[in-house]
Amino acid sequence: MVVLNRIYTKTGDDGTTALGSGERRPKYDLRIAAFGTVDETNAAIGIVRLHLGQAPELDHMLGLIQNDLFDLGADLAVPQAAGKAERLRVVSSQVERLERDIDSLNAHLAPLTSFVLPGGTPAAAYLHLARTICRRAERIVVELAANPDEPVGAAAIQYLNRLSDLLFVASRSVNDNGQGDVLWVPGQNR
Repeated sequence: MVVLNRIYTKTGDDGTTALGSGERRPKYDLRIAAFGTVDETNAAIGIVRLHLGQAPELDHMLGLIQNDLFDLGADLAVPQAAGKAERLRVVSSQVERLERDIDSLNAHLAPLTSFVLPGGTPAAAYLHLARTICRRAERIVVELAANPDEPVGAAAIQYLNRLSDLLFVASRSVNDNGQGDVLWVPGQNR
């Protein structure tokens, strides 16, 4: 259980923040940017959930995802180290659940005939915003993982990749199963 008695500690006033291991890093460190952007994704999903209306199945999916994103943040906040006891890590079953949810949502969608512009319902627009933040988180995590001194589990990267797909499919789902999608028309304004 996490206990937060004081919200401000003043320990970050020097421009550093602590990893879950206790190690302090500059606030601009790539690992800090990785779990910070995962947190930003989570906040955007929170906004989506305010705009879902009567979509209890999707709301439930997104609630599970928000919890997973805290798991992912915890995973990224404690670098994996050889020979040390494992901490909380994102696992393949979480990725597999996203795949099942994507398939479930996608089964009801109209086929795509063009790229989709962010829009339609407010929930769909916010889902697109969450998707783009998630893609940024994925890029940062992949960059972090490319450094041999900064290990990242494969499931963490896979989770973000699937999540952005789920957010796209969910945006179409809340747009009347794709019927309300705003489609890109190449060269329309020439």
